[in-house]
Amino acid sequence: MVFSQRLSPDFFPRVHERVRAAMSDAGVDAILTDDPEDIAYLTGFFHHPSERPVAVWLDLTGEVVMLVPALEWEYAQAQNATAELVTFPEYPGVVPPFEFLARRVGAAGRRIGFTATMSTSRLLAAQAAFGGSVLEPSDIVLQSRYLKFPEEIALHREAARITDLMLLAGVELVRDAVAAGGRLPSEAELERHVTSVGVSTMYAEHENVVVASLLAGGLVYSGANSAFPHGLPSAERLQPGDTFMLSLGCAVGGRFVEGERTFVLGEPTADQIRYHDTIREAQEVGAQAIAPGVECREANRICLDVIRAAGLGEHLRHRQGHGIGLGMHEAPWLEDGDATVLAAGMVVSNEPGIYIPGHAGYRISDSMLVTDSGAERLTSFPRDLASCTIAL
Repeated sequence: MVFSQRLSPDFFPRVHERVRAAMSDAGVDAILTDDPEDIAYLTGFFHHPSERPVAVWLDLTGEVVMLVPALEWEYAQAQNATAELVTFPEYPGVVPPFEFLARRVGAAGRRIGFTATMSTSRLLAAQAAFGGSVLEPSDIVLQSRYLKFPEEIALHREAARITDLMLLAGVELVRDAVAAGGRLPSEAELERHVTSVGVSTMYAEHENVVVASLLAGGLVYSGANSAFPHGLPSAERLQPGDTFMLSLGCAVGGRFVEGERTFVLGEPTADQIRYHDTIREAQEVGAQAIAPGVECREANRICLDVIRAAGLGEHLRHRQGHGIGLGMHEAPWLEDGDATVLAAGMVVSNEPGIYIPGHAGYRISDSMLVTDSGAERLTSFPRDLASCTIAL
């Protein structure tokens, strides 16, 4: 049976019902969002953001209206966008784009929640169009996205399967190069290879592939380059003795997963063993800390305290993790400043790391599904140093 990445039409009314319940609780009459991830969540329409606004209006009366430039009208129809479409001819236009939406929904005198990521220029344009209404920032749609529906979890699981295949493909490329006795691959060559595996697997095994902001790929870095937490792949080639990191992921049906492993090329040194084992322990403890009813900041503290107790706290550069969904990085944040309570149905990353300037970085990450009793790792590639050592 071919795996379809497109969600069925009956998915979106359930999304709308969830968002409207939150709107009612907050005393909001309507939601206005131009966030591409919100738009995909509410309507199933994926698009390339540009200066031409695309926005969704959802109100308590049951209306779901999407503003699109005329050149996107056919594309939105082709994706079976679950919304009434209102078009504008061009940007900036003789008539400002948001005027077309305001004329359709008659928004005067309402309390409208707008996505907090909206740019100032977009907000000013919306305020001008919806004169007489009160516009206030709202995270209602984003918070509604925290809890995944079963269909979304199925997409995350498939993304995890492909991410594991990408990790394996990266390791096999390095092992094959070692066996051949030639040059080892560069970071950029590794990145291109694993990306190709992820993308080609989808197109070979799936139908209705949804092209999200990142279909497949990630960060690949080795040696001292891996001490930059988000360093981009370079032309540097792997060298014997290197620590190297594969920080990979993909999106299936627009739902992301990440999986990251740190490898050693050759017999590990005492320092490499210490660093890798510490991160492995922190990641294991962090996985146990992720559970329903636990605050994000508490899970973060429990996880990172392992690194501090090992005397490596000076090498911390970031939190334990973050939410994952239609964005690779999205709220909630497993960090000291986020008191969000974890709940079954959330997907978050568990990715403690340390970074030693001039030497390397060490990070292990799994995407975790919060369950009724704890959390389940969606990615399953081995994490221990023995499995992550490539013999020379």
